[in-house]
Amino acid sequence: MTNSEKLAEILSNSASAVFFGGAGMSTESGIPDFRSANGIYNQKLNKTFSPEEMASHNFFLRHPEEFFAFYRERFVYLDAKPNAGHIALAKLEQKGILSAVITQNIDGLHQIAGSKVVYELHGSIRRSYCVKCGAKYDIDFVMKNIPIPYCDCGGIVKPDVVLYGENLDNDTITNSIQAILTADTLIVGGTSLIVYPAAGLIDYFHGRHLVLINKTATRADSDAELVIRENIGETLKKAVDLLN
Repeated sequence: MTNSEKLAEILSNSASAVFFGGAGMSTESGIPDFRSANGIYNQKLNKTFSPEEMASHNFFLRHPEEFFAFYRERFVYLDAKPNAGHIALAKLEQKGILSAVITQNIDGLHQIAGSKVVYELHGSIRRSYCVKCGAKYDIDFVMKNIPIPYCDCGGIVKPDVVLYGENLDNDTITNSIQAILTADTLIVGGTSLIVYPAAGLIDYFHGRHLVLINKTATRADSDAELVIRENIGETLKKAVDLLN
């Protein structure tokens, strides 16, 4: 029996599966893994910054012009399309098997693929808001208003993504924990489970089937019923196709 067949068998006996995904879910759509980026030399500031530094709340406050230049170049990939994995998960939700997607990605591809219940732990590039008055804006506003997007009230319009040094949204965390607590199957895909607090969410899972789909080993491999070292998109597509 292939891994996809094993996964299909697990899903066929599931009524409340949850998918927890990381960067590996998006790399198959052509979006680079942010954490694999090299240090960036900024000529204007005459200093070398790591990607983590430039994606921090502190850098956003101190160097907004450089922050937005970096953000537009390294965070936003508007040409990226949902891959076979995104589409398979949306189909699983339509079948009443998948109850939620929990993602560390900020690209919004799960929703574009058709998923309805998506908890975005680190926010989304698709939304922005004024830090002063709270007015909401879309991604186009941030991309077009260069170098710094300002609201009519004079406040900076910040992308609705969780920067380093910021806390995750409480409601999103609560909803994610509840989804995992009530899941009978948890599929973890494309994440090394080293970025906390997000990675700690899987510790709330007490269901029947834990499945891991990741190219490299994770701390949860020994607890999993099924560990798959293949592409997420292809694996999920094959499994869902077998359910039809």
